[in-house]
Amino acid sequence: MAGSPAQLLLLALGLCEYGHGGQEHQMRVRFRDSSITHPQLGQRLELECLTTNDDSGVFWVRLDKDGTLHFIVFISSLSRITFAGNKGTSRRFEATKTRRFYQLVVKSFMPQDEGNYFCLMNSNQMLYFSPGQPAFFPVTSTAAPTTPAPTMQRGITEKDPCLKTPNPETIKEKELNFFCDIFIWVPLAGACLLLITALAVTIMLCQRKAYPRTPCRY
Repeated sequence: MAGSPAQLLLLALGLCEYGHGGQEHQMRVRFRDSSITHPQLGQRLELECLTTNDDSGVFWVRLDKDGTLHFIVFISSLSRITFAGNKGTSRRFEATKTRRFYQLVVKSFMPQDEGNYFCLMNSNQMLYFSPGQPAFFPVTSTAAPTTPAPTMQRGITEKDPCLKTPNPETIKEKELNFFCDIFIWVPLAGACLLLITALAVTIMLCQRKAYPRTPCRY
């Protein structure tokens, strides 16, 4: 019985080599509406993945703020749609294929939909993945709190501590580094599992040769 697209994706992560869409395949994710920079709450958000090869199908995945990878949908080259849970439809997403464009639609963008969206393709035992498309709510600017005037004590001026905010570029870099770590360690674990399996089979065969069964005599 065939496995679900999510299981096939994990198998591909374990057995394939990786590329960022080199000379053979180019992949790119973007908002379908180029005027969008940040989605709004409850907005219908449309994304599209453009690839130079449309004969292998595309996986859509999302990397959330905590660094967890979420499988969303697999779109085959014949426009067959399979969502998480091996389902043909989803209450939160829509998916279509038009020529070399693989579209993903978030029906109503909610906080749990925030993250970096990627599309992946498994072609000739090579796993190609696009750069991520960030989809986060706009940061709301708040008025700076009023600070009291510095007080003088024994001739020393007390200075307010500097408030440091995390650099968005640093956060994005950490997320991408975690994503790359997944592609490094998962195939290593898969290779170790294959070696252990091969060793177990070899031991069983050697035992059978060392202790052959004798035919029964009546």
